[in-house]
Amino acid sequence: MAAPSFQRVVPLSLSSVLRRVLSSRTTVYHRRFHTTPCRATDGVFKELTEMRVRTPWIEALRRSRETGSQSAASPEDPPKPNLAPKRMSDSYVRVVLPLSKDPWMLDTYSNYTGQIRTGTLLMDLDALAGVVAYKHTGEGVSTVTAAVDRITIRHPLKEICDLELSGQVTFATGRSSMEVSLQIAKAAEPGQHIKPEDVFMTCAFTMVSLDPATNKSTNIAPLTLTNSAERALYARGEENYNAKKKRKSSHILQKAPDAEESALIHKMWTDSLAYADSTNPATQPATMVSMTKTTIHSTQIMQPQYRNRHNFMIFGGFLLKATFELAFTCAASFSHTRPRFVNLDPSTFEEPVPVGSVLYTGANVTYTEPDPNGGTRIQVMVRTHVRNVEHGEHERKSTGTFFYTFHSTDNMSVLPQSYGEFMLWVSGRRRAHHLTATLESEAKTAANQLLGDGGADHITE
Repeated sequence: MAAPSFQRVVPLSLSSVLRRVLSSRTTVYHRRFHTTPCRATDGVFKELTEMRVRTPWIEALRRSRETGSQSAASPEDPPKPNLAPKRMSDSYVRVVLPLSKDPWMLDTYSNYTGQIRTGTLLMDLDALAGVVAYKHTGEGVSTVTAAVDRITIRHPLKEICDLELSGQVTFATGRSSMEVSLQIAKAAEPGQHIKPEDVFMTCAFTMVSLDPATNKSTNIAPLTLTNSAERALYARGEENYNAKKKRKSSHILQKAPDAEESALIHKMWTDSLAYADSTNPATQPATMVSMTKTTIHSTQIMQPQYRNRHNFMIFGGFLLKATFELAFTCAASFSHTRPRFVNLDPSTFEEPVPVGSVLYTGANVTYTEPDPNGGTRIQVMVRTHVRNVEHGEHERKSTGTFFYTFHSTDNMSVLPQSYGEFMLWVSGRRRAHHLTATLESEAKTAANQLLGDGGADHITE
């Protein structure tokens, strides 16, 4: 008679049983909690977060209470800035988001349609701009985002793929400010270069360096140019610098509406009167919306998780994300479509936003125009203000104004009615004309201007 099968089982020692039980429990644990927690992100890639935030919040808070100061500087004297000229490639930084390989990382970057969430990428870009700036200046200064000079969508993302974020300083004269040029592109295969058609987004930030003790502007190292590609990028940065100065003179507070603009204002004003007159047969088109009705608001308290490396102020990337998503919502509500982001016009950070303050954000459509390829270009202005939690009567401060342009497939138009709205419309029209001229110029000179030594094969401006 054959022996029962159980007699063939080799008995296990107690230690073997314990090892198997512990191994089994560990396996269950990792199945319940995904295996890539180190890549979890608050909207900023962990590698960039670690470069941005140097001190745990609770430690920074304890130190400020002990010293009575919110300065991020150490008790010792900070290192003196190195003002020796630097190459563009000295500040080059590259990181890759493995979105196609890591579904949990993709989870933090996806929107409800399964596409990449642009707002989270804007956070990453601002964080990257700070990292690039500090590579150029060193640790002896405090560097902040002063303005976003432009953000432009070059080619839409049509697939989930790994994304390469890269950038470097492309304009610095030795004074306190510098231009940091960045791009997001589909990551190339090992040994390959990024193709122009794989570039998703390009942008430029103006960063300003301050003395950490006095909080006043301080000089930084100028750039030394080593080849024709760098000279072309530097010339582009200088052109942008001069263009910003020129645009100030055309601001609506400096330059009144000209004859053409005044005629357009008068036409819209008489039209609005006709629409409001019940005896007039003219009726307001269904696709025309009064500017006042396009306004939406958001209010939120600023938490320490979104602080900058100086610990007590919110970093600019969070403000970009918050204003972009409100602008997108405003354009969607206005057009009843899912708008496509086209461009961020030059926008400024006017005042810092303290951790623990209340941020008020308001968005409204200020200008619309037909797109040459069909549909409508919608310009949305987002204003941000801040108050302390106690809401003191005189504590409200303007912290920034941002101008986003979207494209809608439908034909829509906005109708200003008050004097203030007409001025916003004129200002928006001027920005739209500048955007059109810029896009046409870039289309003509769409040559592959590549950044830097280490970055020459990666960044297309």
